[in-house]
Amino acid sequence: MADKPIDELSGVETTGHEWDGIRELNNPMPRWWVWTFYATIAWAIGYAIAYPAWPMITGATKGVLGYTSRGELAEAVKIATDAQKVFKDKIAATSIEAIARDPQLLQFALDGGEAAFKVNCITCHGTGAMGGPGYPNLNDDDWLWGGTVDQIYQTIRYGVRSDHEETRTSEMPAFADMIEPGQIREVAAYVVSLTRKPSDQALVEPGRQLFADNCASCHGEKAEGNKDIGAPNLADAIWLKGDTEEAIARQVTAPRHGVMPAWANRLSDTTIKELAVYIHSLGGGQ
Repeated sequence: MADKPIDELSGVETTGHEWDGIRELNNPMPRWWVWTFYATIAWAIGYAIAYPAWPMITGATKGVLGYTSRGELAEAVKIATDAQKVFKDKIAATSIEAIARDPQLLQFALDGGEAAFKVNCITCHGTGAMGGPGYPNLNDDDWLWGGTVDQIYQTIRYGVRSDHEETRTSEMPAFADMIEPGQIREVAAYVVSLTRKPSDQALVEPGRQLFADNCASCHGEKAEGNKDIGAPNLADAIWLKGDTEEAIARQVTAPRHGVMPAWANRLSDTTIKELAVYIHSLGGGQ
Protein backbone atom coordinates (compact mmCIF):
# COMPACT_ATOMS: atom_id res chain seq x y z
CA MET A 1 0.00 0.00 0.00
CA ALA A 2 1.33 3.47 -0.90
CA ASP A 3 2.36 5.71 1.97
CA LYS A 4 -0.41 7.96 3.14
CA PRO A 5 0.11 11.68 2.64
CA ILE A 6 1.71 13.68 5.42
CA ASP A 7 0.02 16.89 6.48
CA GLU A 8 2.45 19.74 5.74
CA LEU A 9 1.46 21.95 8.69
CA SER A 10 1.40 19.34 11.49
CA GLY A 11 3.65 16.70 10.01
CA VAL A 12 1.07 14.03 10.95
CA GLU A 13 0.18 11.22 8.61
CA THR A 14 -3.39 11.45 7.25
CA THR A 15 -5.91 8.61 7.03
CA GLY A 16 -5.90 8.77 3.27
CA HIS A 17 -9.50 10.01 3.16
CA GLU A 18 -10.26 13.24 1.42
CA TRP A 19 -13.46 15.31 1.21
CA ASP A 20 -13.49 18.38 -0.94
CA GLY A 21 -9.75 18.80 -0.49
CA ILE A 22 -9.91 18.29 3.27
CA ARG A 23 -7.82 15.43 4.69
CA GLU A 24 -8.32 13.76 8.08
CA LEU A 25 -5.29 13.50 10.38
CA ASN A 26 -4.54 10.02 11.63
CA ASN A 27 -4.17 11.06 15.28
CA PRO A 28 -4.52 8.28 17.89
CA MET A 29 -7.47 8.43 20.33
CA PRO A 30 -6.64 9.92 23.75
CA ARG A 31 -5.53 7.21 26.17
CA TRP A 32 -8.19 8.19 28.75
CA TRP A 33 -10.88 7.69 26.10
CA VAL A 34 -9.47 4.30 25.08
CA TRP A 35 -9.33 3.06 28.67
CA THR A 36 -12.88 4.37 29.28
CA PHE A 37 -14.04 2.46 26.23
CA TYR A 38 -12.38 -0.73 27.50
CA ALA A 39 -14.04 -0.14 30.90
CA THR A 40 -17.50 0.09 29.31
CA ILE A 41 -16.87 -3.22 27.54
CA ALA A 42 -15.88 -4.83 30.84
CA TRP A 43 -18.93 -3.29 32.55
CA ALA A 44 -21.26 -4.62 29.83
CA ILE A 45 -19.83 -8.14 30.20
CA GLY A 46 -20.17 -7.99 33.97
CA TYR A 47 -23.73 -6.65 33.72
CA ALA A 48 -24.74 -9.42 31.31
CA ILE A 49 -23.43 -11.99 33.81
CA ALA A 50 -24.94 -10.42 36.93
CA TYR A 51 -28.39 -9.32 35.63
CA PRO A 52 -31.02 -10.61 33.19
CA ALA A 53 -29.71 -9.61 29.79
CA TRP A 54 -29.94 -12.01 26.87
CA PRO A 55 -33.37 -12.86 25.45
CA MET A 56 -34.09 -16.54 24.94
CA ILE A 57 -36.93 -18.38 23.21
CA THR A 58 -39.09 -18.69 26.33
CA GLY A 59 -37.53 -16.09 28.61
CA ALA A 60 -34.14 -14.55 29.26
CA THR A 61 -30.92 -15.28 31.08
CA LYS A 62 -31.53 -14.94 34.83
CA GLY A 63 -28.23 -13.42 35.90
CA VAL A 64 -26.22 -14.64 38.88
CA LEU A 65 -27.83 -12.03 41.19
CA GLY A 66 -31.36 -13.19 40.31
CA TYR A 67 -32.58 -9.57 40.17
CA THR A 68 -35.73 -8.49 38.31
CA SER A 69 -37.55 -5.16 38.28
CA ARG A 70 -40.80 -7.07 38.83
CA GLY A 71 -39.34 -8.63 41.93
CA GLU A 72 -38.26 -5.21 43.18
CA LEU A 73 -41.77 -3.87 42.57
CA ALA A 74 -43.35 -6.85 44.31
CA GLU A 75 -41.13 -6.27 47.33
CA ALA A 76 -42.01 -2.57 47.43
CA VAL A 77 -45.72 -3.39 47.17
CA LYS A 78 -45.41 -5.94 49.99
CA ILE A 79 -43.72 -3.38 52.23
CA ALA A 80 -46.48 -0.85 51.53
CA THR A 81 -49.19 -3.48 52.01
CA ASP A 82 -47.71 -4.59 55.33
CA ALA A 83 -47.57 -0.97 56.49
CA GLN A 84 -51.23 -0.47 55.53
CA LYS A 85 -52.37 -3.70 57.16
CA VAL A 86 -52.22 -2.17 60.63
CA PHE A 87 -54.72 0.50 59.64
CA LYS A 88 -56.80 -1.85 57.51
CA ASP A 89 -57.22 -4.22 60.45
CA LYS A 90 -58.23 -1.32 62.72
CA ILE A 91 -60.83 -0.10 60.23
CA ALA A 92 -62.20 -3.62 59.84
CA ALA A 93 -62.65 -3.88 63.62
CA THR A 94 -63.97 -0.32 64.14
CA SER A 95 -67.44 1.06 63.55
CA ILE A 96 -67.78 3.79 60.93
CA GLU A 97 -68.78 6.34 63.56
CA ALA A 98 -65.73 5.50 65.68
CA ILE A 99 -63.37 5.92 62.72
CA ALA A 100 -64.17 9.64 62.67
CA ARG A 101 -63.02 9.98 66.29
CA ASP A 102 -59.51 8.69 65.50
CA PRO A 103 -57.68 11.39 63.46
CA GLN A 104 -54.99 9.06 62.16
CA LEU A 105 -57.46 6.33 61.23
CA LEU A 106 -59.81 8.90 59.69
CA GLN A 107 -57.07 10.28 57.43
CA PHE A 108 -56.12 6.79 56.29
CA ALA A 109 -59.79 6.00 55.55
CA LEU A 110 -60.20 9.25 53.60
CA ASP A 111 -57.13 8.53 51.48
CA GLY A 112 -58.18 4.94 50.87
CA GLY A 113 -61.76 5.96 50.10
CA GLU A 114 -60.64 8.58 47.60
CA ALA A 115 -58.47 6.03 45.80
CA ALA A 116 -61.30 3.46 45.76
CA PHE A 117 -63.75 6.11 44.49
CA LYS A 118 -61.47 6.94 41.54
CA VAL A 119 -61.24 3.28 40.60
CA ASN A 120 -64.89 2.24 41.07
CA CYS A 121 -67.26 5.22 41.17
CA ILE A 122 -66.21 7.99 38.80
CA THR A 123 -67.72 6.20 35.79
CA CYS A 124 -71.19 7.20 37.02
CA HIS A 125 -70.63 9.94 39.58
CA GLY A 126 -67.76 11.76 37.86
CA THR A 127 -64.25 12.61 39.04
CA GLY A 128 -65.57 15.33 41.35
CA ALA A 129 -68.55 13.22 42.52
CA MET A 130 -70.88 15.80 40.95
CA GLY A 131 -72.89 13.18 39.09
CA GLY A 132 -74.67 13.83 35.82
CA PRO A 133 -78.03 13.24 34.13
CA GLY A 134 -79.56 10.32 36.02
CA TYR A 135 -76.58 9.96 38.39
CA PRO A 136 -76.72 11.62 41.85
CA ASN A 137 -74.45 14.48 42.85
CA LEU A 138 -72.73 13.31 46.04
CA ASN A 139 -71.68 16.82 47.06
CA ASP A 140 -75.14 18.25 47.71
CA ASP A 141 -77.60 17.70 50.57
CA ASP A 142 -80.14 15.68 48.61
CA TRP A 143 -79.88 12.04 49.73
CA LEU A 144 -82.61 9.64 48.66
CA TRP A 145 -81.71 7.07 51.30
CA GLY A 146 -80.16 9.35 53.91
CA GLY A 147 -76.79 11.04 54.09
CA THR A 148 -75.38 9.87 57.40
CA VAL A 149 -72.14 7.96 57.10
CA ASP A 150 -73.88 4.74 58.17
CA GLN A 151 -76.69 5.23 55.62
CA ILE A 152 -74.14 5.90 52.88
CA TYR A 153 -72.34 2.71 53.90
CA GLN A 154 -75.56 0.71 53.60
CA THR A 155 -76.31 2.16 50.15
CA ILE A 156 -72.83 1.37 48.86
CA ARG A 157 -72.80 -2.10 50.35
CA TYR A 158 -76.20 -3.28 49.09
CA GLY A 159 -76.88 -0.94 46.17
CA VAL A 160 -80.17 0.39 44.90
CA ARG A 161 -82.44 -1.92 42.90
CA SER A 162 -79.44 -4.22 42.51
CA ASP A 163 -79.33 -8.02 42.48
CA HIS A 164 -78.41 -8.19 46.19
CA GLU A 165 -81.11 -9.63 48.42
CA GLU A 166 -80.75 -6.70 50.85
CA THR A 167 -80.70 -4.00 48.21
CA ARG A 168 -82.57 -0.75 48.74
CA THR A 169 -85.69 -0.78 46.60
CA SER A 170 -88.15 1.92 45.65
CA GLU A 171 -90.43 1.90 42.65
CA MET A 172 -92.51 4.86 41.55
CA PRO A 173 -95.64 3.66 39.75
CA ALA A 174 -96.43 4.80 36.22
CA PHE A 175 -99.31 7.22 36.68
CA ALA A 176 -100.18 7.12 32.98
CA ASP A 177 -102.29 4.11 33.95
CA MET A 178 -103.99 5.95 36.84
CA ILE A 179 -104.69 9.58 35.94
CA GLU A 180 -105.39 11.52 32.75
CA PRO A 181 -102.65 13.29 30.74
CA GLY A 182 -104.18 16.65 31.67
CA GLN A 183 -103.97 15.77 35.34
CA ILE A 184 -100.32 14.80 34.94
CA ARG A 185 -99.63 18.29 33.59
CA GLU A 186 -101.41 19.73 36.63
CA VAL A 187 -99.30 17.68 39.02
CA ALA A 188 -96.13 18.73 37.18
CA ALA A 189 -97.17 22.41 37.43
CA TYR A 190 -97.75 22.04 41.16
CA VAL A 191 -94.40 20.37 41.75
CA VAL A 192 -92.62 23.11 39.80
CA SER A 193 -94.48 25.76 41.83
CA LEU A 194 -92.77 24.47 44.99
CA THR A 195 -89.49 26.06 43.89
CA ARG A 196 -90.31 28.52 41.07
CA LYS A 197 -93.06 29.95 38.91
CA PRO A 198 -94.90 27.40 36.74
CA SER A 199 -95.87 28.02 33.13
CA ASP A 200 -99.58 28.16 33.97
CA GLN A 201 -100.58 29.21 37.49
CA ALA A 202 -104.13 27.94 36.92
CA LEU A 203 -102.88 24.36 36.93
CA VAL A 204 -101.32 24.60 40.39
CA GLU A 205 -104.39 24.26 42.62
CA PRO A 206 -105.89 21.21 40.89
CA GLY A 207 -102.34 19.77 40.81
CA ARG A 208 -102.05 20.32 44.56
CA GLN A 209 -105.12 18.18 45.22
CA LEU A 210 -103.95 15.48 42.81
CA PHE A 211 -100.59 15.45 44.56
CA ALA A 212 -102.25 15.05 47.96
CA ASP A 213 -104.38 12.18 46.67
CA ASN A 214 -101.69 10.29 44.74
CA CYS A 215 -98.18 11.39 45.72
CA ALA A 216 -98.13 12.57 49.33
CA SER A 217 -98.13 9.03 50.71
CA CYS A 218 -94.53 8.66 49.50
CA HIS A 219 -93.23 12.19 49.02
CA GLY A 220 -94.97 13.65 52.08
CA GLU A 221 -97.60 16.36 52.43
CA LYS A 222 -94.99 19.07 51.87
CA ALA A 223 -93.22 17.07 49.15
CA GLU A 224 -90.06 16.85 51.23
CA GLY A 225 -89.54 13.17 50.48
CA ASN A 226 -89.06 10.11 52.65
CA LYS A 227 -85.57 8.66 53.12
CA ASP A 228 -86.96 5.44 54.56
CA ILE A 229 -88.31 4.45 51.15
CA GLY A 230 -86.02 6.48 48.89
CA ALA A 231 -88.71 8.99 47.86
CA PRO A 232 -86.98 12.18 46.64
CA ASN A 233 -87.51 15.64 48.08
CA LEU A 234 -89.42 17.61 45.44
CA ALA A 235 -89.22 20.95 47.23
CA ASP A 236 -85.47 21.58 47.21
CA ALA A 237 -84.87 22.39 43.51
CA ILE A 238 -82.40 19.48 43.20
CA TRP A 239 -83.46 17.15 40.40
CA LEU A 240 -82.07 13.84 39.19
CA LYS A 241 -84.16 13.23 36.07
CA GLY A 242 -84.72 16.82 34.91
CA ASP A 243 -86.35 19.94 36.39
CA THR A 244 -88.65 21.20 33.62
CA GLU A 245 -92.40 20.63 33.70
CA GLU A 246 -92.01 18.39 30.65
CA ALA A 247 -89.34 16.28 32.35
CA ILE A 248 -91.39 16.00 35.53
CA ALA A 249 -94.47 15.02 33.54
CA ARG A 250 -92.46 12.31 31.75
CA GLN A 251 -91.26 10.94 35.06
CA VAL A 252 -94.79 10.87 36.44
CA THR A 253 -96.11 9.24 33.27
CA ALA A 254 -93.45 6.53 32.87
CA PRO A 255 -90.83 6.67 35.64
CA ARG A 256 -87.20 5.82 34.93
CA HIS A 257 -85.53 3.87 37.70
CA GLY A 258 -81.78 3.85 37.99
CA VAL A 259 -79.73 0.97 39.35
CA MET A 260 -76.70 1.19 41.61
CA PRO A 261 -74.74 -2.07 41.91
CA ALA A 262 -74.18 -3.71 45.27
CA TRP A 263 -70.51 -3.56 46.16
CA ALA A 264 -70.67 -6.11 48.97
CA ASN A 265 -69.50 -8.90 46.65
CA ARG A 266 -66.96 -6.75 44.80
CA LEU A 267 -65.13 -4.81 47.48
CA SER A 268 -64.02 -5.71 50.98
CA ASP A 269 -66.01 -4.39 53.92
CA THR A 270 -62.99 -2.27 54.88
CA THR A 271 -62.92 -0.60 51.46
CA ILE A 272 -66.67 0.05 51.62
CA LYS A 273 -66.18 1.73 55.00
CA GLU A 274 -63.43 3.88 53.52
CA LEU A 275 -65.68 4.83 50.63
CA ALA A 276 -68.51 5.78 52.99
CA VAL A 277 -66.20 7.95 55.09
CA TYR A 278 -64.76 9.65 52.02
CA ILE A 279 -68.12 10.34 50.37
CA HIS A 280 -69.53 11.64 53.63
CA SER A 281 -66.58 14.04 53.87
CA LEU A 282 -67.40 15.69 50.52
CA GLY A 283 -69.76 18.04 52.31
CA GLY A 284 -73.21 16.79 51.42
CA GLY A 285 -73.39 14.11 54.11
CA GLN A 286 -75.60 14.63 57.12
